[in-house]
Amino acid sequence: AQYNLGIMYKNGQGVTQSDTDAAYWYRKAAEQGYASAQYNLGIMYKNGQGVTQSYTDAVYWYRKAAEQGYASAQCNLGYMYENGRGVTQSYADAVYWYRKAAEQGDATAQSNLGIMYENGRGVTQSYTDAVYWYRKAAEQGYAKAQSNLGDMYFYGRGVTQSYTDAVYWYRKAAEQGHALGQANLGYCYYYGKGVEINKQEAYRLIKLAADQGNEWSKKFLAEHTF
Repeated sequence: AQYNLGIMYKNGQGVTQSDTDAAYWYRKAAEQGYASAQYNLGIMYKNGQGVTQSYTDAVYWYRKAAEQGYASAQCNLGYMYENGRGVTQSYADAVYWYRKAAEQGDATAQSNLGIMYENGRGVTQSYTDAVYWYRKAAEQGYAKAQSNLGDMYFYGRGVTQSYTDAVYWYRKAAEQGHALGQANLGYCYYYGKGVEINKQEAYRLIKLAADQGNEWSKKFLAEHTF
């Protein structure tokens, strides 16, 4: 009930919206060991919502929930380790927590674990394992993983090279408004990689990415004719 009351305050449902009151009630539940409340309180500390911003306190509450097997908290704790926020930076610990969440089906963690494998951070570098985890997340509709899986097919990393498959995954990401997916799909249309050349469609897609602030797309538009 304390946790649910916190949710109502956070969303302004039936009460005046108040991050302070949300954090108050999350804490009440979190201190009794309620994992969802611990996770939400961690988010409040990370973002400084209703409390004084503190990565250290965010890590504390994420860890409480993560140790209970709460996948989203495990993923966020992995992020804190990867970026050295509130803890000593450690790719190995980041991988540990990403894997915990990824094995529970958390798409963000699966995507992040794929990135760690692609770049050899905290694990032995492996395009094959990167593809495995990107695919897990991509099949759940996670746009960033779809774009990254497209890259793997485009360059033949961990899979048989296929522009057609690259286009398939770029399109999945682009249709969700993912800037890199749009840019990469536009590139494929411009040069006829896995699709027929269509410079009008290339322009449309790359412009969409540029409008989202993608620097590569801005440069490409400035340097190419359509």
